[in-house]
Amino acid sequence: MAGEKTNIISPAGYAALRSEYDLLLGDERPKLVEVISWAAGNGDRSENGDYIYGRKRLREIDRRLSFLARRMKAARVVDPAEQPDKSRIWFGATVELADDDDARRIVTLVGDDEAEAGEGRIGWNSPLARALRGAAIGDLRTVQLPAGPKEWEVITVSYPAA
Repeated sequence: MAGEKTNIISPAGYAALRSEYDLLLGDERPKLVEVISWAAGNGDRSENGDYIYGRKRLREIDRRLSFLARRMKAARVVDPAEQPDKSRIWFGATVELADDDDARRIVTLVGDDEAEAGEGRIGWNSPLARALRGAAIGDLRTVQLPAGPKEWEVITVSYPAA
């Protein structure tokens, strides 16, 4: 697809995408097609809830399958444990940050498909992750937030063991 940028992702993140794709394609979709086929055989389709809902759900599944296929095709799997320079912040780093008020925050830079801010996993292309790329312990980084700029100091940088 034109303009599709590389989707950096961890091995676990790629496995999760693949698992969802396989579940939808191999399990959910065939069952739904069976229900739609059964419902279509029941006569008038205009008032047939199973048929109408089934067709709607099938379109949702097909859209999701298409999205997952594009994401996997554009994926570049990067194992954080194999980062050559573990003294700086790159993909997969777990970083402890402190703001001006010494409030601490721990984040892990993951693929955009794996991001879960509430669990401390931020997407590689998020504003904070972009600001942190390449930083080392003691570096100050400013992040442009909707409320204005916020400065963070890098306290620790770690990577998972190989």
